Amino acid sequence: MQAARLFLISAALMISSLIAQDFSQWRGEKRDGHFPEKKLLKEWPEGGLQKLWSVENLGMGYSSATVVGDMVYTTGKKESMEVLTAMDMAGKILWELPYGKAAANNGFPAARTTPTYDGGRLYLISGNGEVVCVDPARQKVLWTVDAFTRFNGQKGTWETAETPLVIDNKVIYTPAGDQTTVVALDKNSGETVWTSPTLNDVSAYVSPILVRYAGKDMIVTVTARYLLAVNAADGKLLWKFDYAAQEGLNGPADASQINCNSPVYHDGRIFVTSGYDHTGLQVKLHEDGMGVDLAWSAPVLDTHIGGVVLVDGYLYGSNWINNRKGNWVCLDWETGALQYEEPWHNKGSIVAADGMIYCYEEKRGNLALVRPNPEKFEVVSSMQIEQGEGPHWAHPVIKNGVLYIRHGEVLMAFKVKAAS
Repeated sequence: MQAARLFLISAALMISSLIAQDFSQWRGEKRDGHFPEKKLLKEWPEGGLQKLWSVENLGMGYSSATVVGDMVYTTGKKESMEVLTAMDMAGKILWELPYGKAAANNGFPAARTTPTYDGGRLYLISGNGEVVCVDPARQKVLWTVDAFTRFNGQKGTWETAETPLVIDNKVIYTPAGDQTTVVALDKNSGETVWTSPTLNDVSAYVSPILVRYAGKDMIVTVTARYLLAVNAADGKLLWKFDYAAQEGLNGPADASQINCNSPVYHDGRIFVTSGYDHTGLQVKLHEDGMGVDLAWSAPVLDTHIGGVVLVDGYLYGSNWINNRKGNWVCLDWETGALQYEEPWHNKGSIVAADGMIYCYEEKRGNLALVRPNPEKFEVVSSMQIEQGEGPHWAHPVIKNGVLYIRHGEVLMAFKVKAAS
C-alpha cells in the first residue's frame, strides 16, 4: 500500500513537471522578463561567457528563442517569407519550415514573432498578420488564418510585431481596426471563438499579457491609443485607458503612434511605457477589475522597445533620448519616484533571473550582468556580442543554465550555469 502511494506521488510529480515544461513563450512564463532559473553565475569569467555554440543563416530576425525540452525554435525572414527553424541542444539545425509572409512595407522587415509553445504545438504571427499553428513533431503547418484580413485590421507603419498569447483553448491576436480590437481563435482549428468590441484604433507592436485579478482572467494590451483589457472568456471590454491623451494627443491616434512594450502587472497595478518621450505610467485596477485609475506618471522611463523588469519593488529599464541613444533607469514601483538615470553605452532590452539583471544594449551589442540596486546602475560583468548584423533588438532568453542571444541571422548560446 505504501509503495503504491509512493508510486502515485512520483507519477503525479512527473506529470506536473512535464506539464510545467509544456509551455514556453516570449519574455518568460509570465511575459514579464523573468526566467525561473537557479544557480546561475553571479560574476562572469574574465573575457566573457563561454560560448557553447552559434548558428548562422537563420534569416533576419528580431525574435527570441523558444526552448522546450531538447529543442530550440526561432524565426527569421528569408526572401519574402518568414521561416521557423528547429535546432537541437547543440545548435544543429534539424528542420526549417516557411509559415507566413514577412512584413514588406517598411525598412525593418525581419521576423518579429517569438514562437509560443503550448500543448505540443507552436503558434506564430507573421509580419503580414497571419496567425499560424505548427505541429513540430510532423514539421507541418496545421492551420493558417489571415487574421488581419479576416477582421479588417489596421496596422501601424511597421506592420505586425506580435507574439501570440495562448490561454486555455484560445490564441490571441490584436488586429484593431473598425470591426474589432482583440480576437481569439480556437487553438486547434483557427476558427473564431470571440471578437472584442472595436475601439476604432490602430494596432501597436505589443504582445498582450494575461492578468488574473478579481476573479477574472483579463487580456491586457496596448493599441496606438489605448491601454485596455478584455475578458479572456468572451472578449468583453472590461476597461480602457487613454494612453495617448497623457501626451496631449486628443485627436485620433494613427500609425505614427509607436508603442512596443508589453505591460507589466503586479499586485493590482499595471505599468505601461513607450519611447519617443511618451511617458511611462502606472494604473491601479478597481476592486472589481472593471476600471483603472492613474496611480503615477514617470516621463523619465519612456522605454523604446527593450521592455522593463520589476525586481524587489523597483522597475528597471532603459529610456529613449533619441533613436540612437538612451540611459538606464530605476523607479520605485509604488510611487514612480526616480532612483537613478545613468548612461551605459546605449538603451536596450532587459531580463532577470536568479536575483540578477541582464542588459543587452542595442547599438553595439554590449551585454551586462547587473546587480539590482536602486541606488546605482551596478554592472558586475560585461562582454560584447560580435556575431550578426543590424540592431541588437532581440530580447535575451535564459533556460536550463544557458543564455540565448539572437542578433540578425545568428543565434548564440552561452553558459551561465554556475559550477556545482
